[in-house]
Amino acid sequence: MSGHSKWSTIKHKKGAADAKKGKIFSKLIKEITVAARVGGGDPDSNARLRTVVDKARAANMPSDNVTRAIKKGTGDLEGATYEEAVFEGYGPGGVALYIEVLTDNRNRTVAEIRYLLSKGGGNLGESGCVAWMFSKQGILTFEKEVGEEKLMEVALEAGAEDMTDDEGILTVTTDIANFNAVKEACETNNMKPLEAELTMVPQNTVKLEDRDAEKMLKLMENIEDHDDVQNVSANFDISADVMEKLA
Repeated sequence: MSGHSKWSTIKHKKGAADAKKGKIFSKLIKEITVAARVGGGDPDSNARLRTVVDKARAANMPSDNVTRAIKKGTGDLEGATYEEAVFEGYGPGGVALYIEVLTDNRNRTVAEIRYLLSKGGGNLGESGCVAWMFSKQGILTFEKEVGEEKLMEVALEAGAEDMTDDEGILTVTTDIANFNAVKEACETNNMKPLEAELTMVPQNTVKLEDRDAEKMLKLMENIEDHDDVQNVSANFDISADVMEKLA
């Protein structure tokens, strides 16, 4: 079990999303604003916007917040201008980190990310130093109760590439082109994903033990907690035995 799916499983079990709903809303508003600015304010014709609006609804964000964020993106309301940026670096044990941010002050954000990495046993690298280790894919996670066989049948029929069972959390992987089709097919069959997003998935992994594993999980949590960070992808692998010790 590794990378994005491992971290998604950990977050789900910790219930971190519920505990930080206000911060999640803030991140989603930024993402909606930028998606509307780049591709227009109609979710039906803007796949990126449709995906993040669906995430906002899944997080129970009030519809008024979504509407205001879209209007800020299209220029119908005044609002901050956010810049998309990617920071790359390394965590404990040489784990590769690909950090996607939306910021209104790039210099401030890069300084803060550098500090978090240094404090957590890692370091900020040059642009392109780890990007080659990842590919962008669609990731959907589900409770095992939806039915493993049914999910596999529906997802693969709609164009999914693979499905894995990560400690009771079913993870479906798709290419970018089929992401929305797979998501819609699952929802039509009453299988609502816990998470559904386009993210950077590692092509190889770094196995972590004990202290490095503990430091890596803490670093991931601290980076994701940063207001400007939208997504963190990493290529760590932590065994179930080590996870049990840390728990």
